[in-house]
Amino acid sequence: MTEHRQRSRRGQGELEALVLSALREAEGPATAGWVQERLGDDLAYTTVITILTRLLAKGAVTRERVGRSFVWTPASDQAGLAAHKMRKVLDGESDREAVLASFVTGLGPDDERLLRGLLGHSRGQGED
Repeated sequence: MTEHRQRSRRGQGELEALVLSALREAEGPATAGWVQERLGDDLAYTTVITILTRLLAKGAVTRERVGRSFVWTPASDQAGLAAHKMRKVLDGESDREAVLASFVTGLGPDDERLLRGLLGHSRGQGED
């Protein structure tokens, strides 16, 4: 039995991704119960609420009171959530320049080219 629990245990990031994915599939704001049904019976309702609350604190979802409960809506896509995490890490460091320099020098050629293109594109838009 312990072996089964260990195999089916998921990490927090994986659960957050699953919950966000379910919310994106909804045709509008969804309840925690709807998310739980969508993800299957092996995930407890309280776990879904915990994940949704963590996502709310991270700015990845919004919630609105409807009656006695809440409905939840994704605030951004996976890319937006990843970017938010990256900014949060950067904001927590005292030497932003060193962190950014280390990040950029660690990029592969394709990612570096992509980043240069994105930076060039954003500079071009600011000059209009």
